[in-house]
Amino acid sequence: MNILSVTYFLNGFLMIAIPVGLTIYLTRKFKQSWRLFWIGAATFIISQVLHIPFNTLVSPIFNQFGLIALPVALQNVILSVFLGLSAGLFEELSRYAMYRWWAKDARSWGMGLLVGTGHGGIEAIILGILVLYGYIQMLIVSGVDISTLVAPDQVELAKAQIQAYWSAPWYITMLGALERLFTLPLHLACSVLVLQAFNRKKLWWVGLAILYHALADGVTVFVSQIGFSALAIEGIIGIFAIMSIVIVFVLRQPEPAADPIPAPISTPEFKPEQVNETKENLDETRYH
Repeated sequence: MNILSVTYFLNGFLMIAIPVGLTIYLTRKFKQSWRLFWIGAATFIISQVLHIPFNTLVSPIFNQFGLIALPVALQNVILSVFLGLSAGLFEELSRYAMYRWWAKDARSWGMGLLVGTGHGGIEAIILGILVLYGYIQMLIVSGVDISTLVAPDQVELAKAQIQAYWSAPWYITMLGALERLFTLPLHLACSVLVLQAFNRKKLWWVGLAILYHALADGVTVFVSQIGFSALAIEGIIGIFAIMSIVIVFVLRQPEPAADPIPAPISTPEFKPEQVNETKENLDETRYH
């Protein structure tokens, strides 16, 4: 079997397995259900329903204000700042709203981690499913005559795409899983940062989460725009992953103690008094 057949499958499988495995660990460690994972997942999806159309609508406006006429380096900076801030604003404000109105009981460090796992995990799962879908498609088309599947003028392009897919270095095919592994700590860190706005009663923690998210996304966009290699980009994302893990553990707080089970109320054992039967006692208990 071609090694790429294994690595492409592992790439998609790990993108799904990593957040699922982390959620299983966290639910057992903190004795929680999957409810907070799904709340975090739904929050991410809602944020993207707003975030993606916003980017699509605003991007043409940049061109109207002459962005194309600017030097390429400046264009890259503006685009990176815009995409970073839009991601930070939509995702972190959605996370704040989730804590404020939906997961009102999620106020512990462990609960914050579960919400963050759902937020970043559902993204990894969706992408993993798409990767596996594309992998299955490539397996299918590799065994058939491509001219029967596409228009004649697209045959050569399709063949080139299939050839490129099966010619990639094996380690490149695993970068999707590696990126999800590095991205998940960012969501955990942002989830814990936003949680501080409620536990410490300071709203500026939300702003800090927005800025940190914007910095991570903006830097990643910028280095990809200026031509960094895929491995270099993943290395930079890995640096943010390490920073995120540090943030998570710096903000760690003891979990609230479980309510103690009240001790049963002890009552003295009833012991009937021994009464000697005499003629006088029997006379006193007789009905008159």
